Amino acid sequence: MRKNIFLILILFYTISGCKSNNVIKTHGISYLDKREKLIFLNKSNKNDIVAVLGYPSTKGMTNNNVWIYIERTKTRSNVIKLGKSYLKKNNVLVLEFNKYGILEKKDFFNIDSMKDVEFAKEITENEIKKENFIVGFLSSIKQKMESGRK
Repeated sequence: MRKNIFLILILFYTISGCKSNNVIKTHGISYLDKREKLIFLNKSNKNDIVAVLGYPSTKGMTNNNVWIYIERTKTRSNVIKLGKSYLKKNNVLVLEFNKYGILEKKDFFNIDSMKDVEFAKEITENEIKKENFIVGFLSSIKQKMESGRK
């Protein structure tokens, strides 16, 4: 009987110890929601932004005057949900500068505001079909075989 109570106490201590050591994985700029309040429209320039936030996580694909900062935090859920990881924070800050490097536009998205973003539901058809790929592949092999015989 004493042995069973001892094993139950050890099991309880182990499980409660796991909960206190919560693992948090952070990617990007920490405290982005607080830092974005330190930059101002039509006043802050690129140098001010780099001083406050550092260099951007990414820049715009076609426009280098669009800077994007990301903060993402994942943690594990409780023992009841078997420790699945879930997204605790997902913040994105998009900054647009004018040609002189002055901040013109600032958009901040958090995990709740991203739920409101609508995505297109249409499916883009792929131009390359499986038959076209196979025909192209076989004709390429045939061409290589014929060039090797000459």
